[in-house]
Amino acid sequence: MDWAPLFISLKTSLVGTAIALILGVPAAHLVARLRGRSRAILDGLFALPMVLPPTVLGFFLLMIFGRNSPVGQFLLTLGIRIIFSWTATVIAATVIAFPLVYRTVRASFEQLDGSVLAAARTLGLSETAIFLRLMVPMAWPGIAGGTILGFARALGEFGATLMIAGNIPGRTQTIPVAIYFAAEGGDMQSALTWVLVIMMISFSVVILLNTVGDKRR
Repeated sequence: MDWAPLFISLKTSLVGTAIALILGVPAAHLVARLRGRSRAILDGLFALPMVLPPTVLGFFLLMIFGRNSPVGQFLLTLGIRIIFSWTATVIAATVIAFPLVYRTVRASFEQLDGSVLAAARTLGLSETAIFLRLMVPMAWPGIAGGTILGFARALGEFGATLMIAGNIPGRTQTIPVAIYFAAEGGDMQSALTWVLVIMMISFSVVILLNTVGDKRR
């Protein structure tokens, strides 16, 4: 049994979730402060990957990072090839995980006590200090929950990963991709093994999420 898909999936999900967290927390803070049409437009843009089919996301990523696109040609001049590489699996995982991180963190920011933040402003704290020293610690359970959800979603990503990263054993073959091709090839034993593995990981993630939720309450 080649366990490479397990390590690739874990590494990809961890890196993709970390990037989604780094991008999602500031994005949630930005949208939580906005009002009116700009808020609705940005919120819709950030949440769009959550409602689009993964194959559609994969197509857009192909259009952005493909060899014939301006971005792809520029990267090729630097000796960087995104399509059918491990980097492509990380990009797909990040795009898929980002909306869950963003929406969960934004909801946590919006539930904070506004009087505490207003008092901090009257005491002379800058917006950066309020964000780092008050908002992030107070919303930490929501941030942790969004991170766990993002990781679980990234771990199960299939469509976009297959379109831009392919099925290269030892490089881009994640667990969902391995399940699909094992079942297609009639190797039901391997497919069942990977199904059980990802079910155990997902069950552990659900338990962790429930633990975070209990602590938050």
